[in-house]
Amino acid sequence: MIDILSLELSDIEQALLDLGEKKYRAKQIFVWLHKKQAVTFDEMSDLPEALRVKLTQKYTISRIFPQTVLTSRKDDTAKILYCLPDNEHVETVIMRYKYGDTLCVSSQVGCKMGCVFCASGKAGFVRNLTAGEILSQIYETERVTGRVVHNLVMMGIGEPLDNYDNVTKFLRILAHKDGRQMSHRHVSLSTCGLADNIERLSAESTGLTLSVSLHAATDSQRDEIMPINKKYNIARVITACNNYNKVTGRRISFEYAVTNGFNDSDADAKRLAALVKPLGAYVNVIPVNKIRGRENVGGGNAAAFRDKLLLLGVTATVRRTLGEDIEAACGQLRANTENI
Repeated sequence: MIDILSLELSDIEQALLDLGEKKYRAKQIFVWLHKKQAVTFDEMSDLPEALRVKLTQKYTISRIFPQTVLTSRKDDTAKILYCLPDNEHVETVIMRYKYGDTLCVSSQVGCKMGCVFCASGKAGFVRNLTAGEILSQIYETERVTGRVVHNLVMMGIGEPLDNYDNVTKFLRILAHKDGRQMSHRHVSLSTCGLADNIERLSAESTGLTLSVSLHAATDSQRDEIMPINKKYNIARVITACNNYNKVTGRRISFEYAVTNGFNDSDADAKRLAALVKPLGAYVNVIPVNKIRGRENVGGGNAAAFRDKLLLLGVTATVRRTLGEDIEAACGQLRANTENI
């Protein structure tokens, strides 16, 4: 069975022609899927019954199902563990901000990148999510919580640019004028620095905000905590980011997880400032959440490091920590559920 939720409008048009149906029906189906969020073909009441039967025989509408829902008593952050059709799991977190609710979605089951401070890749990589499975995290979360998603961050389980084709398809469907119509200016994509795909993304001109996990200002430090640095070193990542900024006009954000005695010295701040100031970028300094099995990671003073950057003329903030009482950092609930 083919997941119709993962198909772009042009793909649905061709599918209907292959079924001997009229091409214009594709828009009706697309609207049902992405505006009305239908979960069965029977709901599509303006389609002929014969067409609904044909669709049911060949296509399915991707569904994911909430297995665990945790809501913070402190700040209304809700974390949902979803079960996929093959019984794998991913996590989604919805956070309340004054400018609207923001949803953090996953792009893969597990992760190949092996960053030492991250819970997502502890058990390695399982598979990529389809475009429909990524979209389902938005639609199902709105159904489960009754909240409306205004902004999206692709910072959940997985490396989005390692699932490039499905993620960019998801982004096109998300923004389509006959669908959800979410502007990519409301989307932030976090990457550990896959430079080649950052440059591919530049050519797509999506307009999304690129958030790059840097976490160190020298290659020797970054090699220790992020294996991807051996393939794409800091200089290569910065070059790709500079290109992205020039092509899209979008300001780059760099993520920097502070670890006491490792990457938080005055010299580290000066090296980081030298890298990011020429790009006009800003730095999001991150207090590292404790991860079961990796208790030695983290513990740095994020506010103190932010202040060092501010004195050096770098725009920097400390990431607001939400959902601490429900282990809202992505990967932790899946790890606990599957005993990873």
